[in-house]
Amino acid sequence: MLRFGTDGVRGVAGRELTAELVLALGRAAARALGTGRPFLVARDTRLSGPMIEAALVAGLGSEGAGAELLGVLPTPGLAAACAAAGAPGAMISASHNPFPDNGVKFFEPGGRKLRDATEERIEAELASLLAESPPGSEGRSIGTVVARVDAVDAYVAGLVAAVSPAVEPLGGMHVVVDCGNGAASAAAPRALRGLGAKVTVMSADPDGTNINDRCGSTFTGPLQARVVDEGADAGLAFDGDADRVVAVDETGAIVDGDHILAVAALDLAARGRLRNRAVATTVMANLGLRRALAQHGIGVVETPVGDRHVLAAMEEHDLALGGEQSGHVIFADHAVTGDGPLTGILLLDAVVRSGRPLSELASVMTRHPQVLRNVAVASRDSLDAATGFWSAVRDLERELGDAGRVLVRPSGTEPVVRVMVEAGDEERASAGADRLAAALVDALGPPPVTG
Repeated sequence: MLRFGTDGVRGVAGRELTAELVLALGRAAARALGTGRPFLVARDTRLSGPMIEAALVAGLGSEGAGAELLGVLPTPGLAAACAAAGAPGAMISASHNPFPDNGVKFFEPGGRKLRDATEERIEAELASLLAESPPGSEGRSIGTVVARVDAVDAYVAGLVAAVSPAVEPLGGMHVVVDCGNGAASAAAPRALRGLGAKVTVMSADPDGTNINDRCGSTFTGPLQARVVDEGADAGLAFDGDADRVVAVDETGAIVDGDHILAVAALDLAARGRLRNRAVATTVMANLGLRRALAQHGIGVVETPVGDRHVLAAMEEHDLALGGEQSGHVIFADHAVTGDGPLTGILLLDAVVRSGRPLSELASVMTRHPQVLRNVAVASRDSLDAATGFWSAVRDLERELGDAGRVLVRPSGTEPVVRVMVEAGDEERASAGADRLAAALVDALGPPPVTG
């Protein structure tokens, strides 16, 4: 059985994420989240989306839960709709994964990502359903399904309303937008044009198989070149479900989630809107971000990887801003989840109000070289007991001192252990990461040979 990872359940559609499993998952979600309000269901542009949607809705309906189908919509658009309706939601997407993969992630009533206890209830119900296959509801208890046609319009209106009420607040800006052939393909260009920006659009022709295919936030080379060729002020690249964004400045340089957090934190602080003068971010955040914020008296609340952990910390500490290096950024006064188009719009708004180019704003943070190795091993479960490996980690940490750090964690979405090393220069970081990767394979064994 597929288990919940960092962000919902994912697998190859039709092989791991089967219609039968998704039907059971829908039933489990209805039991755990209740049937008082219809589930709002959205999807990205993957070929398997309609099949997964049909199975999920069948599962919800068999337990008496209604569903409203919002069609192709960014994940943050679904979360906003759930917040407005006080309803639970389900997003069918595998985010930045290639098109054969798909997934389902749920939102609690009101649009919040699942708390750990809620996720555990769904997993328990799913295990019970798969083991016993008890009958669902009958007769009048069957949930009804309706299709909504205004979901993208409502989401775009919310994006436009998020910035200054001035006429065309992004007027004069030229932005290149790479939609990743995903869920933002319609909404993001419309919203930016509605704010007065000149928009050049890339990868906004989804055909079901080209989502995230050499485009979007995980493949920014074409966008970087296009920004420079067009003489544009900035570029924005989204992933498949548009809950993250990676920006490009006018020189073609990447502005990742850490840089965006730095720019946004200073902007909010200058306007007295950075509550408790702190930002929530994950253990993966670059050391350069921490140092840049500290220089301006802004604290950091550190969380595990995953934007739901960031959101939990923001709620606990009453923070206005949080996010991840990957480009999941949460502006608590505007949204209940990471929102790529919203983040991009607010970043461009800061550029316009400052009268300075994006490259200058982003230079507030100097990125420390950070090398990540995804290490396949025989058994991730033995990681904690691998004393020889942890001894190697401590040795490297002593060598790096205050000029670097080491982070080791099992992946929540892939069968690998992630080893990250930061150091004062790229060569030292790379050598340290390679050293630990080799020590990890020595301690846990190489992955089994397949095929």
